[in-house]
Amino acid sequence: MALWSGRFEEGVDEFTQRFGASLPVDRKLYLQDVAGSMAHAEMLAAQGVISDEDAAAIRQGLAGIKDDIESGAFVFDVNDEDIHMAIEAELTRRIGDAGRRLHTGRSRNDQVATDSRLYAKRRATDLMAANIALREALLGQAQRNMGVIMPGYTHMQHAQPVLFSHHMLAYVWMLTRDFQRLAAARISADANPLGSAALAGTTYPLDREATTAMLGFDFPTQNSLDAVSDRDFLLDLIYACSVSCLHLTRLCEEIVLWSTSEFGFVTLSDSYSTGSSIMPQKKNPDFAELIRGKSGRVVGDLVALMVTLKSLPLAYNKDMQEDKEGAIDAADTLEDCYVCAAGMVDTMAIHPDAMMDAAKEGYLAATDIADYLAKKGMPFRRAHEVVGHLVLLCDKRGCGLEDLSLDDFRAESELFEEDIVGCLDLKSIVDARDVIGGTSSHQVSHQMAMLSSQIQQDKASI
Repeated sequence: MALWSGRFEEGVDEFTQRFGASLPVDRKLYLQDVAGSMAHAEMLAAQGVISDEDAAAIRQGLAGIKDDIESGAFVFDVNDEDIHMAIEAELTRRIGDAGRRLHTGRSRNDQVATDSRLYAKRRATDLMAANIALREALLGQAQRNMGVIMPGYTHMQHAQPVLFSHHMLAYVWMLTRDFQRLAAARISADANPLGSAALAGTTYPLDREATTAMLGFDFPTQNSLDAVSDRDFLLDLIYACSVSCLHLTRLCEEIVLWSTSEFGFVTLSDSYSTGSSIMPQKKNPDFAELIRGKSGRVVGDLVALMVTLKSLPLAYNKDMQEDKEGAIDAADTLEDCYVCAAGMVDTMAIHPDAMMDAAKEGYLAATDIADYLAKKGMPFRRAHEVVGHLVLLCDKRGCGLEDLSLDDFRAESELFEEDIVGCLDLKSIVDARDVIGGTSSHQVSHQMAMLSSQIQQDKASI
C-alpha cells in the first residue's frame, strides 16, 4: 500500500497505479532527493523535532540507498509512485520508525519543488560548461583560419565578402547570449522551497535558513503557496535550451550546405559523417542534420510545459507531475547537441580556395563601387542605380565587375577614375569595413580577444 493510503479502503488498481506513477522519469532526481532529505533531517534534529539518533540513522540509511542506486543494486518496487516515495519507503524498511519521522514538517509538494530546483541548478551548470566547449571550438576555427575570405549571404544570395573567422564568431556571440540565458535560469532556480509544506507552511519550528545554506540555495522562498506551485524556473531552463537549439540549427544548416559538392567549403571528419546503405560514394552530414532535427523536441518541451501550467489554480495540482520530463529531456538533448557540435566543428576541414572562388562570384564588390561614387559626391541612391547598370552589363557579357574596363565604368559616370580598381580587390573590400563589429582583420582580431576574455570569465562563473 502507498504511504498515503490510511484514509483509503481499497488500493489503486494496476492501470491507474501505472498511469499515475512518475518514477520512470523522476528517478533521475535521486541525488537531489537524498540531499534534500539529509538536510531536512539534520535541521529537524538541530531544532529538537527529532532526536540526534534518528537523524544519524536517517543519514546513514540515505547514504546506503544512494550507493545502492548508483551501483544498480537498488530494486524499485512496482508500487512506488515516484522517487520520493521509493526512497522513503526503502528507508523505513531499513531503519524502522526513524525513517517514518523524516517527513515531519514537510510535504511531497515542497519536497518535489526542492528536488526540481536542485536538479535545474545542476543541469544549468552542466549546460554552461558544454556551451563554453562549443564556443571554444568555434573560436579555434576562427583563429586557425584568420584571413580566409568567403561570400556573405542575404536571402541565400551572394551579398558581400566577409572573413570566414567573422562568420564563425557570429555563432560565438549567439552562444555567449545562450550562456547568459542558462546562467539566468540557474539563478531563477536558486531559491529554497523546503519548509513550505503542502501549501501553507508548517507548525513545526523549522529553520529554513539552515536548509537553505546546507543545500546551497541563495535564499528561502517567501510565500508558501507560490513556492509549491512555481515552475517558472523550469520554463526558464527549457526556454534557454530552446533558444540555444535554434542557434544550433542555424549553424548546422550552414554546415550541411557547406559540405555539399555545390559549396565545397568544408569537409566533415569521418567521425561526424555516415555513409549510405546503397550508394557507396556518399558521405552524409547526419549528425549536423540530427542536431537540426532534435531542436523540434526541445521547442516542444517548452510548449508542453507552458500549456500544462496554463490556468492552474493555486497551489499544487497533479498536472504538475508532468513538469519534469520535458525539462530533463530539454537539458539532456541540448547537452548532447553541444557535445556533438563541438566535436564536429573542431574536426571539420576548411577549404579556403573554394570559399575564395565563391566570393569572386555574384558581384560582391557592387556595394563598394556604390560607396566609391557616394564618397565623390554622388547621392547614394543614384550611385546604387549606376552600379545596377554595371551589373546588368556584366550579366549580358557573362563577365565580372573586375573584367570591365575603365571606359565601361566611365560610360556610366565621369566620377570613375583609375583607382576604381582598388574597390574590386576582395581583401581590400573586407579590410575597408574597419568599424566596430565589422569584418576587417583588425576588427575580427579585436572580437577574438573580447570573446576569449569572455570565455575565461564565464568559466570562472560556473
